[in-house]
Amino acid sequence: MSIRHGLLALLEHGPRYGSQLRTEFESRTGATWPLNVGQVYTTLSRLERDGMVEQGGEDEAGHALYAITEAGREELRNWFEKPVDRTSPARDELAIKLAMAVGAPGVDIRAVIQAQRRHTVRAMQDYTRLKHQAISALESGASRERDDVAWLLVLEQLIFQTEAEARWLDHCEARLIRLSHAVAGGSAPGSGSAAAGAASAARAAGSTRTG
Repeated sequence: MSIRHGLLALLEHGPRYGSQLRTEFESRTGATWPLNVGQVYTTLSRLERDGMVEQGGEDEAGHALYAITEAGREELRNWFEKPVDRTSPARDELAIKLAMAVGAPGVDIRAVIQAQRRHTVRAMQDYTRLKHQAISALESGASRERDDVAWLLVLEQLIFQTEAEARWLDHCEARLIRLSHAVAGGSAPGSGSAAAGAASAARAAGSTRTG
């Protein structure tokens, strides 16, 4: 839905054609979520079907222009006013990977965690470097301020996200170590194959920890 509403937000500034919308969307978000022209036109077609945009002639180069309608403005206002719903979170590949790695034969879950942590830290460092560049551009007056402020906000969200992911990975490893100690002491709760798999993974994580 963010693509749908993102295009509406750009169209509120005036009529645009498809590749122009793609360029402006990527400029505003720093190409964090790249779009292809096919996605843009598919979304515009659905918005037109729903009465939220309409074709409004052509520009001098012959590009078909799209304009937001009053229904589209109302949809956009509602989007800005309502909090993003977190009751049905998007599937997270990393969480699914670790969940499936618990007790999986031949899988060293600690190695999975450490490999991901290295990648996450590198990404966080890259985002932080880009953040400093964006701030410098804004402070020097050498930026297209609206797009660069938007990109800065996206970058900071990505930094917070990777920081949280790194903390969660640390927590996962520590949790497995604590479980391995509980299993070794005979006090691990639960029974059955799921509990046995978790205990096995916990023992593996604990026995391979090097500090």
